[in-house]
Amino acid sequence: MDSIRHILLDIEGTVLPIAFVHDVLFPYARLRVREYLTLHFGSSELLADIANLRQEHFTDVQQNLQPPPLVEGSQDVELNSLTAYIHWLIDRDRKSTGLKSLQGKIWKEGYVDRTMKAELFEDVARAMRNWRGAGVKISIFSSGSKLAQQLLFAHTNGGDLTSLIDSYFDTTIGSKTDVESYQRIASSLKVKASELLFISDVVAELDAASAANLQTTLCVRPGNHPQSDVHGHRLIHSFNDLE
Repeated sequence: MDSIRHILLDIEGTVLPIAFVHDVLFPYARLRVREYLTLHFGSSELLADIANLRQEHFTDVQQNLQPPPLVEGSQDVELNSLTAYIHWLIDRDRKSTGLKSLQGKIWKEGYVDRTMKAELFEDVARAMRNWRGAGVKISIFSSGSKLAQQLLFAHTNGGDLTSLIDSYFDTTIGSKTDVESYQRIASSLKVKASELLFISDVVAELDAASAANLQTTLCVRPGNHPQSDVHGHRLIHSFNDLE
């Protein structure tokens, strides 16, 4: 850890169980999509999300993925077709900028009214506080929107951890399996790539980070998807293993 100045954390399967995302966050958003679209239809922020979703739908049609059709007509007809497409994306765990942005706005309501709380692994909050106490900075890189990330860390079983986090990165900076994404992150953080440690549960993401000269660690947690080959990445089962 001596050469590490900054730690970059994945979220799903690294700081909290995959089950929280798939059994709590996704169903919460899926159930409330239609209501949210109705309440905020016409707002500038929602229009931007819808524009992104329409562009993605066009690509899906071009690739013959057979998404539900987006139908123009009355507001009800349009919202019903948008809802069906958003459900289709959620069911496929699509890493979609428009979807993730919309989900973040819906989850905000759940966090604010305390319907939801992020259940982090028991070692996470303590480790993050220890890292900051030792002068190591922390940032987040997740496919979830920046808003969703900030809300999650503000409402955890370990308290509000946002004061421990310097920066949040989502897929607007690039895919998590693209080398250039990690180069951009290191540049944004103004840190040498070799002094930046990325911790994730997905080997393909770690491979991309390693190719960008970041240090890497594979986090193996209960319920994570098996990784067939660690490709030489350091392996931990808890953040305590880094101490």
